[in-house]
Amino acid sequence: MTVQFSDVIVIGGGIIGAACAFRLSEAGLRVTVLDRGAAPGRGSSGRSGAGVRVQFSEEVNVRLSWESIQEYQRFPELYGRESGYVQNGYLFLVPEAAWEAHEQGVAVQRAVGAPVEVVTPQEGARYVPYLLGGIYRCTYGPQDGYIDPLLTLNAYTDMALGRGAELHRQAEVTHIEAVGEGWTVYSSQGDFSAPLIVNASGAWSGAVAALAGLDVPVRPRRRSVYRTKTGNGQPSYPLTVDVASNLWLRGHNDTVIFTVSNPYQPDGLEEGIDWPWLTHVREVARDRFPWLAELEVDRSYSFWGYYEMTPDGSPILGRMAEAPGWINACGFSGHGVQQAAAVGRIVAAFAQDQEPFIDVSSLRLERFGQGAATAERHIV
Repeated sequence: MTVQFSDVIVIGGGIIGAACAFRLSEAGLRVTVLDRGAAPGRGSSGRSGAGVRVQFSEEVNVRLSWESIQEYQRFPELYGRESGYVQNGYLFLVPEAAWEAHEQGVAVQRAVGAPVEVVTPQEGARYVPYLLGGIYRCTYGPQDGYIDPLLTLNAYTDMALGRGAELHRQAEVTHIEAVGEGWTVYSSQGDFSAPLIVNASGAWSGAVAALAGLDVPVRPRRRSVYRTKTGNGQPSYPLTVDVASNLWLRGHNDTVIFTVSNPYQPDGLEEGIDWPWLTHVREVARDRFPWLAELEVDRSYSFWGYYEMTPDGSPILGRMAEAPGWINACGFSGHGVQQAAAVGRIVAAFAQDQEPFIDVSSLRLERFGQGAATAERHIV
């Protein structure tokens, strides 16, 4: 079979891969995108809660999200396209035991220039009704919100294709081989060769790296999100996180989406909504949002997807020391949608041997072997 050549092969056509393909092609590079899905968003991007927030504990995550949010806000102005950005905020309900660490995060967020407010529990209850007991302080990000991941993904993809990128769907990668100073990728849609590979495979990134004999510690973990029946929600409800229980909810049109991440969920590509877990979620909801626990769930519009987890909850981003020409853009641990815009620009800089506009040296894969990893605390 004839090998097709380009400057960069992006493995993964989700929102991270699409943003990378756009920025790489914008820089004048010949880009090939290999997407295992038959249509856009068949991986994690199309099954995302799609929240965008600056409220992280690690500065690099704050910067990645804040820069991305500002791009999503300006999508119509910048590209004549829509990102579906809705500015309805993020609200964290924080118990006293967790406040000191949470307040340190607020200082980091404000130092970056991201707007975050500290409010009383009574003031927080103006955004969404909840029981006040056990809440010490609340934090509110007024420019946080959510986007439409498919609109945004398709916009990045179309802009990449308009600049000469090639996209191959249903391209299941079967083997990757280092050849000379580049890489050859063997797939169900043909064989491709380039000096650079971008591993943007989301929950499959660890498995994709293994096809090249590389160890990239990204593991898939299923997450289920439940949605109430129509007429039971307010679109103004911000994405609200009860820090004590890790339950979150958000208004979506006239419904509410909500869940608690299952800490017992094993890694792996298990499919389908975890309906038995809903019983536990309802029990947790009664302690803070009793009204939510009583609402009927719409089984047709509840959904599931994968978090692409790393050992410390932060992404793996950058060139790989042991594999020249291999760039990781994966392991976002549930935050790929909200950081994709900035990541695309950063990967394009790496591909051109330039310094990225955000210092992401702390996110290199090698941090795990050097004992330099610092856990991101704000994972929900």
